[in-house]
Amino acid sequence: MDILQLSLIHVLTLIFFAFFFVKWVFFSSDTHKKLPPSPKKLPIIGKLHQIGLHIHRSLHSLAQCHGPLMLLNFGKLPVLVVSSAEAAQEIMKTHDLIFSCRPKSCIGDKLFYGSNDVAGAPYGEYWRQMRSIFVLQLLSNNRVKSFRTVREEEIALCMKEI
Repeated sequence: MDILQLSLIHVLTLIFFAFFFVKWVFFSSDTHKKLPPSPKKLPIIGKLHQIGLHIHRSLHSLAQCHGPLMLLNFGKLPVLVVSSAEAAQEIMKTHDLIFSCRPKSCIGDKLFYGSNDVAGAPYGEYWRQMRSIFVLQLLSNNRVKSFRTVREEEIALCMKEI
């Protein structure tokens, strides 16, 4: 093969990958799902460019344009933003089990024993049992009182450091 054939193969390969990249970015398969309204997003950062210095003001202005329920992509993470009390009450009443679960993460699995602790366990019977043990054993009035001297010593050390 000579140089001209190799460069032609490289150009065709580049065009092939560019075509599929553009198709993946602009014509994703999420269009068939019924999603809440959302502003246009950029490929990598999502809608982070639309959030200003004052987040609450930025979300308020987006809610004025797109309604009280909107979907924002912060990077690759989709976030449902609810900006009215009525919509939030309806979601928590009808879809509470869906929104009460925590997302699975590899870091959480490695740091917190496979997400089997109170903070990382998915909502269910196991989580309810862990919470009751946690509240009754670790946060009982006697247990909290028993660590009063330790807290006072640490606060005194902190105040001395400051």
